[in-house]
Amino acid sequence: MSLRTPADGHVEDVAPGRGTLPPRARYASSDAASLSLNGRWRLRVSATADAEDDAFARPGHDTGDWAEVTVPGHWVLQGHGAPIYTNHLYPFPVDPPHVPTENPTGDHLRHFDLPGDWPDAGDAVLRFDGVESCARVWLNGTELGDFKGSRLPHEFAVGHLLRPAGNVLAVRVHQWSAGSYLEDQDQWWLPGIFRDVTLLHRPPGSVGDFFVHASYDHVTGAGTLRVDSDVPGRVTVPELGVDVATGEPVTVPVAPWTAETPRLYDGVLATAGERVPLRIGFRTVALEDGLIKVNGTPLLFKGVNRHEWHPRHGRALDLDTMREDVLLMKRHNINAVRTSHYPPHPAFLDLCDEYGLWVIDECDLETHGFVEQDWRDNPVDDARWTPALLDRAARMVERDKNHPSVVMWSLGNEAGTGRGLTAMADWIHDRDPARPVHYEGDLDCRDTDVYSRMYPPHAEVERIARGLDGGTRRRRRLPLILCEYAHAMGNGPGGLADYQELFETYDRLQGGFVWEWIDHGIEHPELGYAYGGDFGEELHDGNFVCDGLLFPDRTPSPGLTEYGKVIEPVRIGPGGTDGTVRVTNRYDFADLSHLEFEASHQIDGRPAGTHRLTVPPLGPGESAEVKLPPAPDDEGGEVQWTVRALLAGDLSWAGRGHTVAWGQGTVVRRAPVAAAAGARPAVDGDTVTLGPAVFDARTGAPRTVAGVRVRDLRLDVWRAPTDNDHGAHWQSDVRCGPHWRELGLHRMRHRLDAVETDGEALTVRTRVAPAGREAGLRTVYRWTSDGERLRLTVSVVPEGDWTVPLPRLGVRFGLDAASTDAVSWFGGGGEAYPDTQAASLLGRWEAGVAELQTPYVRPQENGARADVRWVELGGLRIEGEPEFWFSARPWTNEQLDAARHRTDLTPGDTVWVNLDHRQHGIGSQSCGPGPLPRYFLWPEPAEFSFVFSVPGD
Repeated sequence: MSLRTPADGHVEDVAPGRGTLPPRARYASSDAASLSLNGRWRLRVSATADAEDDAFARPGHDTGDWAEVTVPGHWVLQGHGAPIYTNHLYPFPVDPPHVPTENPTGDHLRHFDLPGDWPDAGDAVLRFDGVESCARVWLNGTELGDFKGSRLPHEFAVGHLLRPAGNVLAVRVHQWSAGSYLEDQDQWWLPGIFRDVTLLHRPPGSVGDFFVHASYDHVTGAGTLRVDSDVPGRVTVPELGVDVATGEPVTVPVAPWTAETPRLYDGVLATAGERVPLRIGFRTVALEDGLIKVNGTPLLFKGVNRHEWHPRHGRALDLDTMREDVLLMKRHNINAVRTSHYPPHPAFLDLCDEYGLWVIDECDLETHGFVEQDWRDNPVDDARWTPALLDRAARMVERDKNHPSVVMWSLGNEAGTGRGLTAMADWIHDRDPARPVHYEGDLDCRDTDVYSRMYPPHAEVERIARGLDGGTRRRRRLPLILCEYAHAMGNGPGGLADYQELFETYDRLQGGFVWEWIDHGIEHPELGYAYGGDFGEELHDGNFVCDGLLFPDRTPSPGLTEYGKVIEPVRIGPGGTDGTVRVTNRYDFADLSHLEFEASHQIDGRPAGTHRLTVPPLGPGESAEVKLPPAPDDEGGEVQWTVRALLAGDLSWAGRGHTVAWGQGTVVRRAPVAAAAGARPAVDGDTVTLGPAVFDARTGAPRTVAGVRVRDLRLDVWRAPTDNDHGAHWQSDVRCGPHWRELGLHRMRHRLDAVETDGEALTVRTRVAPAGREAGLRTVYRWTSDGERLRLTVSVVPEGDWTVPLPRLGVRFGLDAASTDAVSWFGGGGEAYPDTQAASLLGRWEAGVAELQTPYVRPQENGARADVRWVELGGLRIEGEPEFWFSARPWTNEQLDAARHRTDLTPGDTVWVNLDHRQHGIGSQSCGPGPLPRYFLWPEPAEFSFVFSVPGD
């Protein structure tokens, strides 16, 4: 006889649930009553799914000793348990549909009264917008049912159970369930009721499901509107003079909706019992001529993947945070979002409609962990799971079908292939033939309408663009979209401009989506931001969860600044003749009439006048040569022009004067740095004096320059490896970071061969090499002076067999931190490396040493400024020939390398300055390709110089 009959059988049931209403369109508001049940709830957490009976769901149950948590929220972020991060490994044994007995379960309880004006007639619906991962629900002691599908809405009919006062809503939430096998989505596992809970009154004759069809004919300029509704009624759009019955089409002249011009018309769907506001955008999506077109025009996606994230609240996002995301995207020229890897909070799509973003809406589906067993037992190819897959597809499509911003449906992510995906694609194509279907894993494009790839290197993208990639005949006729590329983990991503050049060259390439929008760091009192492993997880993937263009607090990273520059919708560059610039409209739909242009010049980085520039309102794809105002008298200085495209008036997402695009060019090039020679070194005991500098006679190292103490000046080739330097363990090609460390570049030894004071120079000959290796760098430091200025010329010749590139090549030295805070320079203004330089605006800049540090969640190489002519810090002015990179930090590169979190770094008494002749590229190899070959820093003979002097001389 069985001693145990589990009451939690629903947890391992592959069915999507029971008791819920059919999915339907979601709308933000209506004139029917509603009651938010968000707020403070009682919570009891148990270690297993069956640790407690369901007595808590009955009215009168004593919860006096229960904790309180906020809903929406995750209980593990409110002091009850801990989050878990894995990229693709399931944090439990893979034995579908079974889950561990150790299954944290949160019993949630909410008491509520109905408002005094709550109507007596009609029904009511209880809606959950998101619960992870499985919920069982009771109202006033009566079980309503259970459901899975964490990022999807579920509704129950509850009108017959409501009381005017003293209602008790009970929800049992299990962290693990059969549904967890479908939600392996490279994010924190965070159980809880993390989206809104709402009670909706349903008057007699209220709106049920409805489908707004609003197409646009780009030839005639007419829009056709038809609203299909389960409940008959009328549709009115006063601005268009529309007043028709549901189901009846009407054609009228309209302005179309696009992401660039998000024109919405306010309407109303009125039935006998309810009035629902509509926001209607007319647009037509079609696959024509092998391209995705909207309103007859091919799209170029300049997109991002967006997980929902807040560093304190996890996936429980408020409206202001969602709006902040959209505004930041618009202000950085992003035009598209893939909702990786689940439908977002519905309010986010409202914002995309309003502000204008193309959306690929992705189903709440990923089974990536099954790759570890070669996809054996994968649920998407098991007919028992197909109802759950279809339920997820239907709940996405039905909820979001009325959003004009949604131009494509995605079946999910990294779930292999199988009959379940085919069933989903067939259902979606039948339900909504007006939108294409996307899925990256369908390489033969059997079920999908686009060819989608992740992280192909540039060369492969070009092969695909030229039709040289092979594949099925169907695939060869479809456009390519990179649903993920340019992995924004830590410092990077590199190579964005090179991808964009391909996208803009070949029609078949319709752009892509950078991975991803925001770092998923969790606020932590000791660590700053925590990542995988910081909560004692048994399995975890470290800081792979921090791979966004925003830091966790939503501060834009240098990567976002770079991306915004690379994808800017106006190209500004040198014209065909001197004194002109070429302006090109790279919008898909908009002309340039909403922009104004200004031109300015600078001499040696100093502004020298700003002028309005008249640019015609170019249409999409058009270019014009525009005459620049005359350059000012350069008086022998370096002269650049800068042209900016600015908003001519306030828009919903930015105010007048916001910079949309900019270009820069050189009129008069920089003069060579004057030679510093003539003075002779003088030996006096243990020192050598040469011009303004004093050297150690034994080592040849400078002690002071112009009275400034300088310590440990020597060749430096090491950088604290970036996440992209480290690469990903599954990649077979060269991952520089591990090879650098294996070679010993982090522990180079400096052998002194000679110190010579012949003629006008102090020459120091050395060899720099790692222990245990043959390869080395023969390095000569040659110092000269004219009596006031000091010139260092560094010559480097590699010796031996070098099989890997160098991280950097330059010199490093230390300055007294107490006198080294303010830094000024003439060069690029923001962090930049060889393949992340597009946004490096040339000019004069000032910053404190602390401001020069980029706060990546996992510390790594950061903060380099490119194309530097000179830098002033710590009482020294340093000019370079040729231009150089500089960085200054209050810790060494070795200390930076050893740190796991920002809080591991403590400023010391020395500011360490790197003056780099060259840097190795960044790339995207934390998940994607490494730097292009032209950005590699292979050891080869090099010579570079720096001139030291007193600022102002």
